[in-house]
Amino acid sequence: MRRRLAAALIVPALMLTAACGGGDDEKKDSSASPSASAGKTEVPKAVASADPMPTVAGEAGKKAEITVPKGEPSGKFVVSTVKEGSGPEIKKDDLVVTKYTGKVWKSGKELSGSYDENGQPLVVPAGSPQILPLFSDAVLGKKVGSRLLVVAPPAAAFGEQGQPQLGVGPKDNLVFVLDVDSVLPKKAEGTQAPIASDLPQVKADEDKAATIAIPKNDPPKELVDKVLIEGKGPEVKNGQTVYMQYSGAAWAPNQGKDSAKLFDTSWKTGQPFSTKIGQGQVIEGWDKGLVGKKVGSRVLLVIPPEMAYKDQAKGEDLPANSTLVFVVDIVGAV
Repeated sequence: MRRRLAAALIVPALMLTAACGGGDDEKKDSSASPSASAGKTEVPKAVASADPMPTVAGEAGKKAEITVPKGEPSGKFVVSTVKEGSGPEIKKDDLVVTKYTGKVWKSGKELSGSYDENGQPLVVPAGSPQILPLFSDAVLGKKVGSRLLVVAPPAAAFGEQGQPQLGVGPKDNLVFVLDVDSVLPKKAEGTQAPIASDLPQVKADEDKAATIAIPKNDPPKELVDKVLIEGKGPEVKNGQTVYMQYSGAAWAPNQGKDSAKLFDTSWKTGQPFSTKIGQGQVIEGWDKGLVGKKVGSRVLLVIPPEMAYKDQAKGEDLPANSTLVFVVDIVGAV
């Protein structure tokens, strides 16, 4: 979810933004972002080994100890299986949950990772050209449960511009250990419950943004958090990192319309939105409406202005005192 929907959105460490990234107004922290490829440089084909090679110690599922050898890297894009998992093979466009440890080859600088304090897993759409190849290409064809050693030249990482805020120069090779944790569903699955006629109607059968029809009546004055599909997973707890597909519209500008104009949707990014829930990192209506729902659920949120942006206008599609309508599919929580 973009900054306009967040009270204090913290970008997950190393969200992979590369050469084409940084085009929106989100305030970046000292991490990267996974939503842009490494410029237009051709990505080299991955090989299983090269000389010299870093070594890896530690158990899979815990922070890896990476030892970088002396000397210059080979310049090759290396994806080596340290430990092969027993789960299913990762297919293109699978939403892969990875936990990672990273290092800059030349300087030895450690990059913030999933196993560090406040670190988070990273959801990677496998094989996506919009995601850094060091993640998206590396996991493709590998098995869930695997631990991978990745050596990424600039063409497979941040391109010729590097990533100065991470301390990554334009010629730096990066070393990552990726733990392939699981694969998330792309959306909630199941039959939707009926929706009362005075609430927005929802169509979200396909792998794309939901269609939301806003009724002609005035919106409810209280928060609505109706479960349209109940998932079979555990309940979402306060403080968990939750992964969600969402579509959002404002009530008033779309009142009486069969297809509301969406002001935002996670589907345009190629990956679910993630945030810590119940911690004030997103608008109050999300924190109040999603904690306690089960993973795998689809939830219709109708959020009154006082639990959203109150009297603040947020652009043409979000006037002041807007009641917000969201369709949220909870696809994971950790």
